[in-house]
Amino acid sequence: MAEPPAVVITGASRGLGLASAAHLYRRGWRVVAAMRSPDSGLVALRATAGAAAEDSRLIPVQLDLTDAASVEAAAKAIEAAVGPPRALVHNAGISAAGTVEETPIDLWQRMFATHVFGPVLLTKALLPAMRAAGQGRIVMISSQGGVRGMPEIAAYSAAKGALERWAESLASEVAPFGLGVTVLVAGTFDTDIITDAGTSDHRDLSGPYAALHGKVDRRGRAAMRLARPPEQFAAALAGALEDRSPFARHAVGPDARMLMVANRLLSGKALHRVTRLALGLPRSGALRAPE
Repeated sequence: MAEPPAVVITGASRGLGLASAAHLYRRGWRVVAAMRSPDSGLVALRATAGAAAEDSRLIPVQLDLTDAASVEAAAKAIEAAVGPPRALVHNAGISAAGTVEETPIDLWQRMFATHVFGPVLLTKALLPAMRAAGQGRIVMISSQGGVRGMPEIAAYSAAKGALERWAESLASEVAPFGLGVTVLVAGTFDTDIITDAGTSDHRDLSGPYAALHGKVDRRGRAAMRLARPPEQFAAALAGALEDRSPFARHAVGPDARMLMVANRLLSGKALHRVTRLALGLPRSGALRAPE
């Protein structure tokens, strides 16, 4: 009897990754759950998925995307466990609040290491086996910040934007080998990456950007009340793994769909104005120092 297909999901210990790993396990996939702390993470995943402790379809792998040696070791462990995976889902992520002026450069470095450099290294390590298999899909989990640069999360937006451009380039390179690439643009889901617990905060609430912080924070907390459960995202991911085109991009959630439509239809100037009005940001020149 043939083994069920294998999917690798990074950041599988919480949020969208946890929900997606559990959902795909219940759909019959072998799930390689890549996470920083597999001992504790696997306990949570088994409980969420309803899996028995001895079930071999849940395979934990230790992975720190900011550490090249960890990425290399994880790739070897993945191939030893399942061979070339049918799907590789780059889900792991971090978030941070603060303006460009306020966020330290080491935060930018961690952001790009987690969202871009680490995933590139993992993909490079797994691609030879996936190419040889002649089938498979690489899925990049992006967000609204990857579609349009958003204030207060510039480092996150820049990293997600880079992830999307990388996905587009990669798709053209691997399509001749029978591989495909999908970008999922996630809307607002109820995970700790959008809460105080999951975000490093670099805002100076009494500094020159205080008015900006207050308005963005109020609008953000209002949006969080409309956040959807991560299980809805997991179902969309399962559908995306069935994509057959060389490249696909899907919005997951009505807010993500609206932003993608606006990004196609509006000019850069118009979209900047819409963003300012939607977030309640001060008008141009409003915070200028008095003469």
